[in-house]
Amino acid sequence: MTAENRRAMPAPQGPRGGHGPRSFERPKNFKAGFSRLLKYLDRSKLLAALVIFLLLISTSAMLAGSYALKPLINKYIAPGDFRGLATALFVLGCIYLFGVLAAYLQSRLTIRLAQRTTNIIRRDLFDKMQGLPLRFFDTHTHGELMSRYTNDVDNVQLMFEQSLTQLISSGLTFAGSVAMMILLSPLLFVFTAAVLALMIFMSGKIGAKSRTYFQKQQALLGQLNGNIEEAIGGLKEVKVFNHEEAMKQKFSGINEEFRGAATKANFYAGVIMPIMGNLNNIVYAGTAVFGGMLTIAGRFDIGSLAAFLQYSRHIGMPINQITAQVNNILAAIAGAERVFDVMDREPEVDEGDVTLVAVKGDGAGGMTTLRPNETADLWFWNVPKNGAGDGAERIPLRGDVRFRDVDFSYDGKQPVLKDLSLHARPGHTIAFVGSTGAGKTTITNLLNRFYDIDSGAITYDGIDVRRIRKDDLRRSLGMVLQDTHLFTGTVMENIRYGRLDATDEECVDAAKAASADSFIKRLPEGYATVISGDGANLSQGQRQLLAIARAYTASPPVLILDEATSSIDTRTERHIARGMAALFEGRTAFVIAHRLSTVRRADAIAVLEHGEIIEFGDHASLLQAEGRYFRLCTGQTELD
Repeated sequence: MTAENRRAMPAPQGPRGGHGPRSFERPKNFKAGFSRLLKYLDRSKLLAALVIFLLLISTSAMLAGSYALKPLINKYIAPGDFRGLATALFVLGCIYLFGVLAAYLQSRLTIRLAQRTTNIIRRDLFDKMQGLPLRFFDTHTHGELMSRYTNDVDNVQLMFEQSLTQLISSGLTFAGSVAMMILLSPLLFVFTAAVLALMIFMSGKIGAKSRTYFQKQQALLGQLNGNIEEAIGGLKEVKVFNHEEAMKQKFSGINEEFRGAATKANFYAGVIMPIMGNLNNIVYAGTAVFGGMLTIAGRFDIGSLAAFLQYSRHIGMPINQITAQVNNILAAIAGAERVFDVMDREPEVDEGDVTLVAVKGDGAGGMTTLRPNETADLWFWNVPKNGAGDGAERIPLRGDVRFRDVDFSYDGKQPVLKDLSLHARPGHTIAFVGSTGAGKTTITNLLNRFYDIDSGAITYDGIDVRRIRKDDLRRSLGMVLQDTHLFTGTVMENIRYGRLDATDEECVDAAKAASADSFIKRLPEGYATVISGDGANLSQGQRQLLAIARAYTASPPVLILDEATSSIDTRTERHIARGMAALFEGRTAFVIAHRLSTVRRADAIAVLEHGEIIEFGDHASLLQAEGRYFRLCTGQTELD
């Protein structure tokens, strides 16, 4: 399990259900990260100002209420003025009530502010990811990226929702209490400060111990979850090789180590509160004794003593809160830096100026330009002359694709394609065969510009694909992949994903052409059956049939099929072969397939090895050549 996945685990629980100290990575540049986060509050300046204002009111009410004990005792209780006491108590009650209302409103508004801000951050992150090149996702795992949305943004939300306000409130409470204690009795404050220093020292020592063991607990929790995930995912292999006892022993070892670390972590997290509470009581008792002696000696009045004791009771709590919230804020800034790292990545560059235009006959001999997703009679490339926006010429989209001396590598070091040249004529089907890693899928990825070539050229109807706007280029291509991805929604919605304005009738016709209609009708709700979990309730073959139906719905000028029928039985493949032939008619198609029945129907077959085309021709001519293709066909049923 990666460090990112470990960070995505729930924080360990401290005593009484609260969160104990958490493992976190310290931010690389706290000031820059914090300043950038605060800029998100610029969109809610009024709300943020109101939260700070209410926070000041609630803290001031608490401090003022404690100070009000001095005149309450000296002016009304000591002289026995019950009427004045009643009035003073009413005023004191109003002060506290006002503080409670301010605290309630501040809490509600803080939650709204935090949710609004993190909602914007998640939206900006998601929008950014939509524009990142595919190469970025090749180098980052799904779990790593998901942790940005969950753990990292959740830490930021916790900071805005609790940590910042509690840090400000605790700081104001501590500073205000210290100021009022000095105002009431500088001598008594010196005595209190000595014990207070001991509290701070003990809090730091125990907190450091607790954090160390919580970090170890988090690391072991990641190992434990990884072991469980591995054991469940490979349960068949475990049983086949009779490794049940070995898996039990391995799990027991990690589990026992986790128990030891968790016990110590929660012990230190649990013991800190009683220790600090008792130290606070010692401060209170010592202050009461020493203050009482000063009062008896006539150097202190009883009202001031009562108010001072109240402040001494408050002063210990902010110290613990400040320590805890500083850690939370550091964790939030570190998480924000990981989010901003994604946001700062260079987006997919698109300098294309050639666009795709769809037209349809208007019934009167003229042509009407359509919206991009509508079914067209004709497609044209709109090519600006000399890079200008006016005076553009229209070139018919025919599906003429050429690769000229193309070199490509994913990492810039290991070549995947070497000096590859290929011509796919309009309406022809080109099949690619070869061993795994020969570069078959790479060719199709270069055609739709998921990646850009290192050298050479790829032209589409005579136009360099780098001149074609990526959205328009990909709109002209339809893809059916081996690893089919289905979205959460109904079967009908997944078929309609190929063309969002397709009618239900068109989607059903596409399903029939792909031989998917029969199994769809047997689903509990037919076309209204909800698909979830990437089609977990369907077989791999059924998912591929839906992907083929999706391609039928899109009806693009050029088709790319990457092992589109690999999980379909031969009987079903024969059924959809007729539909495939109709779909391929008049369209250029690139097909990657291992099955001989799929390959032999192609107009031309390219045999690839180590990124080079070693044989090219139709099925019959390649068999006559008795080369690599001949050996593949005669040596086994499927092409590996």
